[in-house]
Amino acid sequence: MIYGVLFNNLVTYAMVRCNKKGENLKPRLSYTIWFTQRTGSTLLSRALELTGVAGIPNEWLNNAGEQDLVEFYDFSNPSDLQEHLWEIGSTSNGIFGVKVSYYEPFISRVLATFRRFPGCPQVKYPRPEIWHHAFPNCRHIYMTRRNKVRLAVSWWKAAQTQEWHREKDATPNSENKKVEYHYDAINHLYNESSMREAGIQEFFSEAGIVPLSIFYEDLIQEYETTVKRVLAYIDLESEKIEIPAPYYEKLADEVSDEWVQRFREERQKEWPNIGW
Repeated sequence: MIYGVLFNNLVTYAMVRCNKKGENLKPRLSYTIWFTQRTGSTLLSRALELTGVAGIPNEWLNNAGEQDLVEFYDFSNPSDLQEHLWEIGSTSNGIFGVKVSYYEPFISRVLATFRRFPGCPQVKYPRPEIWHHAFPNCRHIYMTRRNKVRLAVSWWKAAQTQEWHREKDATPNSENKKVEYHYDAINHLYNESSMREAGIQEFFSEAGIVPLSIFYEDLIQEYETTVKRVLAYIDLESEKIEIPAPYYEKLADEVSDEWVQRFREERQKEWPNIGW
């Protein structure tokens, strides 16, 4: 089933590239998935991509890392970059998607590039005004995870194994890789995830944006319902769209559980009032 959906999506993408030559690539609706690591953003993005009608929300911006986006995509001017982003992130129905991990100085560099797009308002704040010029009629999806301890543990394990995702029925590539518990590393990632999320919320507040909030725990427990919520949010008839089965497997295991409990105890050591 999932491979049939993937094939259809690849056909759709090919049609986009063929049909839009010489035409206006500007999407009729855009959306941005804002995330911190280990919140299920890749699981959701792949589900949306595989529908074939909900844009192609990959990390089109984060892929550049520290490199200038115009140079990364090998263009000579920002205008060509904007049209290229619209093309690679859109399905043939004019829906564009992108997912973005928020951190500095990355976001500031991206916004500096967007200010070079034709007709972009040269404002410092609110920053979403610049973002919405880059991606017209943009809506915002905020991905988070209620249990930040489990988020931090998952992030630290993945950083060691470099197994960030595992496709269904795939052989684990982390079997022979030793992982070690490290309180300071997990604590840092616990704090960093909170600061990144605070940065995203500050971005929203500048323009009074109320995003569609998606919690990792809800996506895992109510996968199809959650995906349909997103489809409805971007004005698609979710009840008529086939939702593919989850593309990735859960990576948490007994080691994860052990580290969560160990960190929970160490983090609250000698606290008079224990939160958990």
